[in-house]
Amino acid sequence: MRAAAGPGHQRTAPAVERAWSADPYADALHAGRGPLFLRRADGWLLPLDVERWCAGADAADLEVLRRCEGPVLDVGCGPGRLVAALGARGHRALGIDVSVAAVAHTVGRGGQALLRSVFDPLPGTGRWGTALLIDGNIGIGGDPAALLRRLAQLLAPGGLLIAETAPHPDVDERALVQITDANGTPGAPFPWARVGTPALLRHARTTHWRPTAQWSTPERTFVALRRE
Repeated sequence: MRAAAGPGHQRTAPAVERAWSADPYADALHAGRGPLFLRRADGWLLPLDVERWCAGADAADLEVLRRCEGPVLDVGCGPGRLVAALGARGHRALGIDVSVAAVAHTVGRGGQALLRSVFDPLPGTGRWGTALLIDGNIGIGGDPAALLRRLAQLLAPGGLLIAETAPHPDVDERALVQITDANGTPGAPFPWARVGTPALLRHARTTHWRPTAQWSTPERTFVALRRE
């Protein structure tokens, strides 16, 4: 989970940008480690895997990258491990993120990245071959259906979307969350979603996406969708 944005074509809500651009998220990226969490209003904490995000692409990531087609848009690129790995493999790739620290890390790794929300005007609209929603970024904006509709606008006809889903298949939730660290100092609340594979497939059917593949590792689950 590396970037957030509100549904529709509106500019990202200022509270969302502050949440991902200020402490403690920026501090965690600079340090390359957590602990860092998304905190729900009832106190439930979702750990964020900062160490993995700041490391190089792992085996599960490389399987995702192997499936990419054409130019790749990494939505919520975080510190840029996927953008950098794609570039090393000869793919044209662009990361977008609402975090200043995340974009700086991506560029520092030699990748291309813009400080943008997925709902902002973006280069290459309607021409991207693949879009990535990895590390829980299907949750961006708290409305998976709205996000799927937006990605359909960004991709070329027949384009590919690869999304990482929640590893617990029954998960399908919307909530206001805050980013917090071990000191328990939460940032501004913003909407987020968590969906398992069955929920994502339901949203896909209602937004004219066709599932083409599902796979998993011991800890992570993925779905590939294609524009109808």
